[in-house]
Amino acid sequence: MAFGLSVLLFVLALFAIVMIHEGGHYLGARLYNFRILEYFIGFGPRLWSFRRGEIEYGVKAIPAGGYVKIAGMNPFENDVPEGDEHRAYGAKPVWQRVIVILAGPFSHFLVAWLIFAAVFMFASNWNIPGVVAVTPQLAGVTSPAAQAGLQSGDVIVQIGDLTQPTRDEIGTYQAAHVGQPITYVVDRGGQAVTLTMTPIQTKDNGVRVGIELSGVKEKPLVAFAHAGGQVWDTTVQAVGGLARVFGPQGVRDLVTSMFSNAPRSPDGPVSLVGASAAAGHAGSQGAWAYFFSLFATVVLFIGLVNLIPLPPLDGGHVAIALLEKVRGHRIDMKKVVPVSAVVLLILGFFSISAIILDIFHPLPGT
Repeated sequence: MAFGLSVLLFVLALFAIVMIHEGGHYLGARLYNFRILEYFIGFGPRLWSFRRGEIEYGVKAIPAGGYVKIAGMNPFENDVPEGDEHRAYGAKPVWQRVIVILAGPFSHFLVAWLIFAAVFMFASNWNIPGVVAVTPQLAGVTSPAAQAGLQSGDVIVQIGDLTQPTRDEIGTYQAAHVGQPITYVVDRGGQAVTLTMTPIQTKDNGVRVGIELSGVKEKPLVAFAHAGGQVWDTTVQAVGGLARVFGPQGVRDLVTSMFSNAPRSPDGPVSLVGASAAAGHAGSQGAWAYFFSLFATVVLFIGLVNLIPLPPLDGGHVAIALLEKVRGHRIDMKKVVPVSAVVLLILGFFSISAIILDIFHPLPGT
């Protein structure tokens, strides 16, 4: 698939995830009889809408996500219909409010789990890479893989000093040893075979030995179990990434990258522009396992950001609801607005900075 079409598919899929997120809030609110006023795709001027029962559904002009409007959530609007005061957001028990709010970000974990499971079942588990094809020629000469006698179906179990390497680890290790002989141990029909290959750099600055990696497809139960583990591992890595990005060192690295010629930190933030570019490259090369795993990772990351316990994020609404439970009385949401504004400014700074860097100083592979 062409690069542009791959990027478009990635962006449309992210837009669908936003609506699934809002759908989580919607289903939770319907379950506990909250008064839902609107469920819209997009923001800004209303383009088209219809009413079914007491809820207005529709599309707005700016395709930047969507929202579910629950009566009583906006402190600056008196939007609770007469007679529905008991169904307003603030009138509901704290535990119901928490469930409704968490249903949005938790939908990200469910979607990511399903995507990872599908990758393991149909596209293959990239954590168990195997050789599906050996490229005979690279840069006009016999490829290192062909010279070494690598065969289709071989499974790489060791590269250098790395045992059971993942696809990414294989690529990283090869890139770090261009022009240097590397020992590979492969599983060939149950027998361990040792080969030596020397990665070469191609004209497009790629590093290759002449192999195309796929993976081992898994049975459904195994795939779903592995997908759960993958969601956990990705979540742990993403939490660590958030801590680094928003920590003192992360802020310094971001500012340095923005206002100097210093190399960009690979641990810094990557915007949706960078992620979309990486997805475009993957799709254009037919690397669909990587395409969908990248998409699942972005989905998880967005869900985690929404769980940060600061308003106006979903985690902030949960924190406020729990604080109200502890204190025994409602919090004036108008007083929370300045905090929300500061949080949005900080997130906006990081987002815009990452977009600028991804456009003018992209990381390799994005």
